[in-house]
Amino acid sequence: MTHPGDNGPRYRVVVNSEEQYSLWPVRRELPAGWRAEGTEGSREECLARIGEVWQDLRPLSVRTAGASR
Repeated sequence: MTHPGDNGPRYRVVVNSEEQYSLWPVRRELPAGWRAEGTEGSREECLARIGEVWQDLRPLSVRTAGASR
């Protein structure tokens, strides 16, 4: 999402195999083990997206281990 006059840093939402989310500068190569989630924008826009989709902060391995009990 681009806004007129918005020349600030651009970020993308990234996610790892444990379904943990973070934001990463668009101009930098993604770190190993992380993939782009699909959202790019300002820091605030990306943090809002993370707030929408990352409801359970436990890593995937912890969530699935608890479900198998």
